[in-house]
Amino acid sequence: MDDSDVRDRLRAVEDDDLGDDIVSLGLINSIEVDDEIRIDLALGAPYSPAETAMANEVREALADTGYDIDLSASVDRGVPAEEDPLPDVKNVIAVASGKGGVGKSTVAVNLAAGLSRLGARVGLFDADIYGPNVPRMLDADESPRATEDEQIIPVEKHGMKLMSMDFLVGKDDPVIFRGPMVDSVLTQLWDDVVWGSLDYMVVDLPPGTGDTQLTMLQQVPVSGAVIVTTPQEVALDDARKGLRMFGRHETPVLGIVENMSTFVCPDCGGDHDIFGSGGGREFAEDTDMPFLGEVPLDPGVREGGDSGQPLVLDEDSDTGDAFREITARTADMQGIIHRKRQADAQLAEPEQ
Repeated sequence: MDDSDVRDRLRAVEDDDLGDDIVSLGLINSIEVDDEIRIDLALGAPYSPAETAMANEVREALADTGYDIDLSASVDRGVPAEEDPLPDVKNVIAVASGKGGVGKSTVAVNLAAGLSRLGARVGLFDADIYGPNVPRMLDADESPRATEDEQIIPVEKHGMKLMSMDFLVGKDDPVIFRGPMVDSVLTQLWDDVVWGSLDYMVVDLPPGTGDTQLTMLQQVPVSGAVIVTTPQEVALDDARKGLRMFGRHETPVLGIVENMSTFVCPDCGGDHDIFGSGGGREFAEDTDMPFLGEVPLDPGVREGGDSGQPLVLDEDSDTGDAFREITARTADMQGIIHRKRQADAQLAEPEQ
């Protein structure tokens, strides 16, 4: 068996999202055949359900060859390593909202914990300089340690590496910074932290479109953004501003999450649309963005945040199911972004 034989077999493996087989799409970086078959696939979203299934199909297509199959995955993220402040982080996912009070931090925490639950190596960066509350939501009250060369070792909770401004100031002290100081602090928090090798870094951005967002988008290669909104129009109006901000910086938006959707009364069992209903889905349709899912207004979300136990980790919770579905769709969308870029580059190459 040689390279050509392997490619012929792999034409049976379809990328359902891109609508063609992985060979025609250029999703095979390399094939080596000797005492085993080694294949490097252009997959960039580790542990995403779609890419995991695709890798399994590759193994199945070669299962009867008698060879051991060694699969690896890599994609060109378009940023030279020497220009990347986070070269060992495969994906940086920014969680944003146009306004405060829509549950953005709750979504960020559950997304990060959900990715870790799938098996990914995850960092959670609380970039909300003025209102850092992620440590409380994860019951992370210990302080980061420092190395001999004065780098910061992040706190670990639920298998995630965690860094927040909250660790660097007094517990009840307000953060009073002007714009240039925000830039300096953020740069330190990703330059001087020993993040190690990560599959995903989830960044909880502050609400709005201010200094923190601009610094992040200008200095860090954000691979995708998730926009959180509630169903009501005032939140959707601000979510549109956030969407335009990412568009101006050519940052892919992975999709829209509607938080605080229908409330199911535990006493009467009735559904109550306290903040309206369906606004996030309509917003996604109007802007031609993927809809990642909706999270109901559930007291369990607040209880999980207060106790430091993200609801996505509760296997018996319906709301936990909603967070798990959002996590899976987010990872799948990140993979689609990478694979489409690879396929487009393949099509753009002149024929030999």
